[in-house]
Amino acid sequence: MVRTSLPGNPLAPAAARRFVRAAFADWTELALPVAPALSDRLADDSVVVLSELVTNAVVHAGTSVDLLCRMEPVAPDGTPAGLVIEVTDHHPARAVRNDRALRSPETPEYGRGLTLVASLAESWGITYRSGTKTVWARLIVDGAAPAVPDTPVQTGADAATRALQRGLRAADILSPVPRRAPEDRDWINRGALTFLAEASDLLAGQLDEDMVAALVGQLLVPRLADWCAIWLYDEEGRGLPGISDHDPRGADPLHVPRLARVWHTHENRTEDLRRILEKEPPQLPEAVRTAAVPVPWPFEGAPDSAGASLAYRLSAGGRTLGILLIGRAGLQRFPDEVTGLVEDFSRRVALAVSAARRYTRQATISRILQRGLLPTSIAEIPGMTSALVYEPKEQGGPGGDFYDVFPVGDGRWCFALGDVQGKGPEAAVVIGLARPWLRLLAREGYPVEQVLDRLNRLLLDDATEAADAAARALAAMGGQGVPPEGSTARFLSLLYGELTPTENGVCCTLASAGHPLPLLMRPGGEVVAAAAPQVLLGVVDDPDYTSETFELHTGDTLLCVTDGVTERRRGALQFDDGDGLARTLAGCAGLTAPLLADRIRRLVHAFADSPPDDDLALLVLQAQ
Repeated sequence: MVRTSLPGNPLAPAAARRFVRAAFADWTELALPVAPALSDRLADDSVVVLSELVTNAVVHAGTSVDLLCRMEPVAPDGTPAGLVIEVTDHHPARAVRNDRALRSPETPEYGRGLTLVASLAESWGITYRSGTKTVWARLIVDGAAPAVPDTPVQTGADAATRALQRGLRAADILSPVPRRAPEDRDWINRGALTFLAEASDLLAGQLDEDMVAALVGQLLVPRLADWCAIWLYDEEGRGLPGISDHDPRGADPLHVPRLARVWHTHENRTEDLRRILEKEPPQLPEAVRTAAVPVPWPFEGAPDSAGASLAYRLSAGGRTLGILLIGRAGLQRFPDEVTGLVEDFSRRVALAVSAARRYTRQATISRILQRGLLPTSIAEIPGMTSALVYEPKEQGGPGGDFYDVFPVGDGRWCFALGDVQGKGPEAAVVIGLARPWLRLLAREGYPVEQVLDRLNRLLLDDATEAADAAARALAAMGGQGVPPEGSTARFLSLLYGELTPTENGVCCTLASAGHPLPLLMRPGGEVVAAAAPQVLLGVVDDPDYTSETFELHTGDTLLCVTDGVTERRRGALQFDDGDGLARTLAGCAGLTAPLLADRIRRLVHAFADSPPDDDLALLVLQAQ
């Protein structure tokens, strides 16, 4: 038995599919008694069932869910072994919708998810408990069909082709009068469901709505249609500004969506199709949610002047995001198999567009935060050269690391390298408090140890409340990765120092609060720690910080890093194991500050094959 929980957002179905695949892999690796029964077909069916149940709960009910997968042995009465999948949400008052005939214009579009579940599961049902509602399905394990061999896994459009090769025969599906044996129809339907599940993963992996639109064309043409087009509204449900004020339909011109993508089997006809479709997007009745709507064939006087075309409204979370249009020449109408398949596909497209927009909003906010939290440049210090490397784990997003080098007057300069024990908005709140206070306290003339004392008090008071407020706000927006109660985001490791140029070099006074210790390298390559370890900021009331003072002479180098450098992992090994950072620094003797910083950055990246899993920052200060 395995369990997990997922937040209520459009990425939840993809996470659910990964969960059930991982469960099957774990059961097989552990050689559990159920392992021999875990066929590829059972895995595919389980992925589809769980994906549809989560979609129903998360996307349409808008709630977080708990997932459970468990195997049932053969019962004493001979009932075959089964795999039970349960999806539990916390809005039991919301009904599970499945009957298309019962829908009204005010009823949310629940799609055909439970129809798919019923077609694959031996049985399914709904269990209500106090405060929860569980939708479950049981799949038969015995007698599973032979596994379909996989071709090598690719990405992008190649993976889409692989999904289609595993069962979806477009030529048969597109037959105007399908004549198939029952077992052949079952095989095709299962292939279509596999296509939907794997197409969902491809779409969910796109973080840009225009890339989603491009992938839609590659998935549909020429497999299910000769051509397709997708229109997208902006975030407010409107189209692009600047459209002509004259609209023959009498509609608000700002509500005309933009034509995001046009795809045709024959590439030389794509631009002609675009010119035709740009004149007027399809008009869909308000009463229609995601169901297919026949629309007039757009070509007149062309070789393919006869055919069928269908439009689908792209809706997610009760909002219209766009329109999908497909067409096939030589047909009077699309077969029901294709109509229903593309309807389910269009729901996934809408979810992918919604998820991409959420990511874009978050990335935009992150970039704005990043510009406001970090200095645009570091100050030049007389008698010293400096170099900085700063690489947040989330590119463009606010990391937990920060830096600063700034003048404070009276011939003094200060520097800081910090690491908040948290990420995202919580870390941004703490950085937004700490960096300005550092500058203020330094310019007021407080010595290094007193700056740390006062900043520690600030974090114990204001930062805790502010960071908790940020966490609550993120949770209210359905954010992922929200820290639990008692978050440590107010904890801050900090290396802070003051530099004063003198006749003999530069006088340096610094202190390290829970931070990787700074390393001092003499011109001959000797490396020593330049500070003593002390407690993190924001942990205890009266830590009584102390500082170290020493002289930097010509050729001396001070290296300051965050734990993204020292704790870079390769299996069980860390970069700084066995004084690895000190040995690396000694090997850089004779290099200038910029060359030294770049060499250490490259060695940290090369330490492991995988990308760094933490923010990375290092500051090099070198006396001239």
